[in-house]
Amino acid sequence: MNILDLAAAFPKDKYSTESLMQIFPCELPEGVRQNVLNLGVSERYLLDHVDSQTAMSETELVNLCSEACQKVMEKSALSLRDVGFFVATYDVNPFLSPGLSQLLTREIGFDCYIKHANIQGIASTAFSKALEIAENYLARNEKDYALVSISGVSSCWFQNQVHGLKDVLEISKINQIKNKEKRQTELRKWIATMEFFLFGDGVAAAVVSRNGEGLSVEKGVEVTNIRKKDYLAGYAALTAVSEPFKFGFYSNLGKEIPELGAEYTALALKKLLGKEAESITGTARKWAVHTGSEKILNRIAETHNIAYEKIRESHEVLRDCGNLAGASLPAILEKIVSGGKLSRNDVVLMVGYGWGFSAAATLLRYER
Repeated sequence: MNILDLAAAFPKDKYSTESLMQIFPCELPEGVRQNVLNLGVSERYLLDHVDSQTAMSETELVNLCSEACQKVMEKSALSLRDVGFFVATYDVNPFLSPGLSQLLTREIGFDCYIKHANIQGIASTAFSKALEIAENYLARNEKDYALVSISGVSSCWFQNQVHGLKDVLEISKINQIKNKEKRQTELRKWIATMEFFLFGDGVAAAVVSRNGEGLSVEKGVEVTNIRKKDYLAGYAALTAVSEPFKFGFYSNLGKEIPELGAEYTALALKKLLGKEAESITGTARKWAVHTGSEKILNRIAETHNIAYEKIRESHEVLRDCGNLAGASLPAILEKIVSGGKLSRNDVVLMVGYGWGFSAAATLLRYER
């Protein structure tokens, strides 16, 4: 299977980290400010989100996904009539049901009979799973094309959960709190602050087919929950509150995520590459690595001995767009391909990891 073209779309409003610090609901202690800067995000695009007490609108999300899909269709010079299958992946959708693919089909311009699929909640490894599902369809429909939409719009979770926050403590002070419940509350506030500054919004789209030139998807593997409780290191959940018709948001970013990311990606790459692992990882022209944070990117690079130039695009997307969840990998790939630095038969290794706890590794070869 081949990824023929990729495109990305972002909201019109872009915010620097410094500007977000100015509008954050409370003043950040110096240690927390440094934690924020250490994330490696200078700017990010954000949709304008309504107050958490008001029902969210799906319009902005649908419009942004539609824009990315239209861009990639124009790049591929294909007609929507050529597309037989549509896959939409996302973490956040104002509607729990219907799914995002159902909202998008007519907005994009598809016939109402288009075959489609929703993938929700896989986050950073969503693109790999979408490619797998598209490949299964194309195996039975070899002359068709598939369109994949990957939403990385999730900041509504992370923007709304800090409303009314009065203070945030530094980690050193949180660790000194003896009362377990109080310590956990303060840690949640710190995590919410990091998420506020880490995540950005964006959507990517891809056209794939059995034939053609582009990035050839040679093989992909996944690894999930080596230990049954690993998923608790990172998650987003709904929680009921005491008022009727009210729900809260609960999330966690555990301190063990960098080490889990390194462990899981190492296992995925070993499974993917087998005895050729050392040779292929050493000669790969580029790496597309999920934009968890600067610390996690550096940990992955150290683990697999990746030179900065080979992983540069991942750092650039993190710096300029923030953590884009599932949209990060196709956005990085689009940047790699459009940079014009690939030659025929160059290998690109794509690695995603995170909430689940999961990792996915894919071997891509440039054939344009």
